[in-house]
Amino acid sequence: MTTRAKRVARAAAPWAAAGAIFVAGWEGVQLVAYKDPIGIVTVCAGETRGVKMGDRYTMAECQAMLAAALQDYADGARRCVDFDNMPTSRQIAVVSITYNIGVGAFCKSSMARKFNSGDVKGACDAFLQYNKAGGIVWRGLTRRRVAEHALCIA
Repeated sequence: MTTRAKRVARAAAPWAAAGAIFVAGWEGVQLVAYKDPIGIVTVCAGETRGVKMGDRYTMAECQAMLAAALQDYADGARRCVDFDNMPTSRQIAVVSITYNIGVGAFCKSSMARKFNSGDVKGACDAFLQYNKAGGIVWRGLTRRRVAEHALCIA
C-alpha cells in the first residue's frame, strides 16, 4: 500500500470525524489569523503551524486543514504510544490533547509514560494536569481536559 493510500485509510479511521468535531468544538473556528491569549498566531480550529497574521481561509479550507493536522498528530502519538489498540474514545482524547500540546510534549508526558507502562487510569487522570498555557490555569483548558478525561476513561 502506498503512503498516500495508508494516509487515506487512516483518515477514514473511526476517530477521525468525531475527533474533528470534538477538537473544533473546543478550539472554535476563526477564518482570519489572530493571536491567542498567550500571543501565539492561530487560525481556523487552532492551527499554529506556519500561520502568519493576516492569513485568511475559507471554512472548507479550515476543515481540510483540521483533518490533515489531526492525522499528523495521530501519527505523532502513534510513535510514542500504542494508539491503534486504544478504544475510539481514547484515541479521540489522545489526538485532542496531542493537537493542543504538540507531539513532542505528548511523547515526553506523564500520560505517554503511563499508557506505555499499562497504567491507563493514571494516564487518563494525568490529562487533568495539562490545564495551563503560559503558566496560567485557564478555565477553558480545565473544561477541555475534563472532557478529554471522560473520553479517555470511557
